[in-house]
Amino acid sequence: KVPVLILSFFQHALNSGVRRYHVAPVLCQRAKVAMSHFEPNEYINYEKLEKNINIVRKRLDRPLTLSEKIVYGHLDDPAKQEIERGKTYLRLRPDRVAMQDATAQMAMLQFISSGLPKVAVPSTIHCDHLIEAQSGGEKDLRRAKDINQEVYNFLATAGAKYGVGFWKPGSGIIHQIILENYSYPGVMLIGTDSHTPNGGGLGGICIGVGGADAVDVMAGIPWELKCPKVIGVKLTGKLSGWTSPKDVILKVAGILTVKGGTGAIIEYHGPGVDSISCTGMATICNMGAEIGATTSIFPYNERMKKYLGKTGRADIAAIADEFKQHLVPDSGCQYDQVIEINLSELKPHINGPFTPDLAHPVSDIGAVAEKEGWPVDIRVGLIGSCTNSSYEDMGRSAAVAKQALAHGLKCKSKFTITPGSEQIRATIERDGYAKILREVGGLVLANACGPCIGQWDRKDIKKGEKNTIVTSYNRNFTGRNDANPETHAFVTSPEIVTALSIAGTLKFNPETDYLTGADGKKFKLEAPDADELPKLEFDPGQDTYQYPPKDGSGQHVDVSPTSQRLQLLEPFDKWDGKDLEDMLILIKVKGKCTTDHISAAGPWLKFRGHLDNISNNLLIGAINIENGKANSVRNALTQEFGPVPDTARYYKKMGVKWAVIGDENYGEGSSREHAALEPRHLGGRVIITKSFARIHETNLKKQGLLPLTFADPADYNKIHPVDKLSIVGLKDFAPGKPLKCIIKHPNGSQETIMLNHTFNESQIEWFQAGSALNRMKELQQKSS
Repeated sequence: KVPVLILSFFQHALNSGVRRYHVAPVLCQRAKVAMSHFEPNEYINYEKLEKNINIVRKRLDRPLTLSEKIVYGHLDDPAKQEIERGKTYLRLRPDRVAMQDATAQMAMLQFISSGLPKVAVPSTIHCDHLIEAQSGGEKDLRRAKDINQEVYNFLATAGAKYGVGFWKPGSGIIHQIILENYSYPGVMLIGTDSHTPNGGGLGGICIGVGGADAVDVMAGIPWELKCPKVIGVKLTGKLSGWTSPKDVILKVAGILTVKGGTGAIIEYHGPGVDSISCTGMATICNMGAEIGATTSIFPYNERMKKYLGKTGRADIAAIADEFKQHLVPDSGCQYDQVIEINLSELKPHINGPFTPDLAHPVSDIGAVAEKEGWPVDIRVGLIGSCTNSSYEDMGRSAAVAKQALAHGLKCKSKFTITPGSEQIRATIERDGYAKILREVGGLVLANACGPCIGQWDRKDIKKGEKNTIVTSYNRNFTGRNDANPETHAFVTSPEIVTALSIAGTLKFNPETDYLTGADGKKFKLEAPDADELPKLEFDPGQDTYQYPPKDGSGQHVDVSPTSQRLQLLEPFDKWDGKDLEDMLILIKVKGKCTTDHISAAGPWLKFRGHLDNISNNLLIGAINIENGKANSVRNALTQEFGPVPDTARYYKKMGVKWAVIGDENYGEGSSREHAALEPRHLGGRVIITKSFARIHETNLKKQGLLPLTFADPADYNKIHPVDKLSIVGLKDFAPGKPLKCIIKHPNGSQETIMLNHTFNESQIEWFQAGSALNRMKELQQKSS
């Protein structure tokens, strides 16, 4: 078979009629294709992927899922790697790393600490998290550049020194940039943001991680991942009407809940896949983070090929066509669980409040809200975010808005629009979508995360005021968007957000209900229809990318010792070889505790590069079971109640180790490793819960903490905030071997419970060394 690119080359030569070409043997090999326009000398290696897949398929002697093909295709040692879904740890070689600016600060500080001269794989930094929504795109961007100048300069110079590409503020949201430029079928990409799985919309295995994991990959060390299970979601039928790709994941979230995907990859397949656009598939993969999934993925198809072509990567599509057998699941492959959804029967959904898995059909939400006492009047509608800010999303929203304008209506609710990237912003401006959305009452914000991550200077309500907002975002945890615990946030599709913002109430169902135009006549909104991609080429807008120099060794990276934004890291202390005895309990958490509760975002984002300063937000959102309050815990040494961070600092000052007790799915949500760095920095040693979210559990291990789970979940009730805990048997710490916990009650009585863990041998070495970074340095010293 003659490869497509070579064939087209020779066809051009024959048609030219000018000269005859000598066919050298080297030209008969497959053509090299760059991973991106920005790294012309870094090539896609489908041959290696194919070789590894064949080795593993022969060993396992069974058909492989698509997830398995790409994951096992990136094994460090496919011939010897032990492979058992849900049990063994895999050593992997990802193709690239991506970091957003809030997490890149700590990741780059850790990389600097490693002493390495340059990253080993293509890596990028994306400035999207530090821009606060306030007045509108241009003003907010100017303000962010001024306020965050020190951080942006650090990231730009660190990128230049260590060979990392730098996307300047205003470029857009990391995941949209990745989809437009870096994701491709079969890639394995890790990113320091939990919504990195967005890249699965282009057939890649894209996984959210903490900064320490990113440092491993950038250092050229095999990256460890527990061999994921694979949950298959079979799609039949066809999307139509008001039903959108967002409704697929809203439905799946309702089925699996926020922890149902933990330890698994969600693999979509079936005939219904072809009715979903590439960016729609990305939306579905993106919000898979909300069900705890390792990542999500779709098989390579014509919709992906079309998107690659429109984003200037037809060469990648051509070579992907040649290797397509490795970019789709094998016939007869087996999934650990299968969910089937008929897209023809799927109705528009809206999920919330306070959790992204509380699913409701849009037709029911008004009645449910009235029954539950949730505010039905919508104060603000917000579209955009990394989940829903594509050209198609903006087009469908504009199609709804245009109908309202034709009848003399504007939004009753406040309405904001966040373009996903500079390319999307420039293109929707050119094609008139932005104008329509402004005319209906919308405010176009900067190309950034904005309110989705709490970067919202909200003025229309007071803190504590009960209200409702609807968004096309991915998360709706308590206080996430505006720091107001009384804001009832619901997530849905951009077109439903737009329709509800026009109506101003949750009681409106655009499929059946009528609006009254300015002329007093009733009318019904028609289901939106819009192009998935622009008819013309994308308008790239302003050039916002900084290439790293070929040699950055002379580049100076400045971190002032007096800075309040940046702080060089000191290594954590090594394990002293003893059991952890008589630890105090900093807090026993009641109910849901996400990484937002452990390390809040919003105004705290400015301290993401300064570990000591950001540690002042440790667990301030968690509810203390002792008094039902947030940020109020008993100091066991003084018996006074005070803020959580202050109490932790007091224990550290007194040389007292402490533990945290948590509930189910502790640490769900964002990938932020600050939720692990902060307790370690302030003297914590153990986190004991009923269960952990995947990324947070790994982050805790990386920083030398012990994440442990109750062997019997009911033992959660045996521990009280006034008790002391001892973890014994650490000298015999081994994979699969439970640890013993002795609970000492104030009355002098004791009881013993057993605790499980998921540490493997190398992770135990992290604990013993004090952190994964410490262990890396030890290995470097031995090798040198």
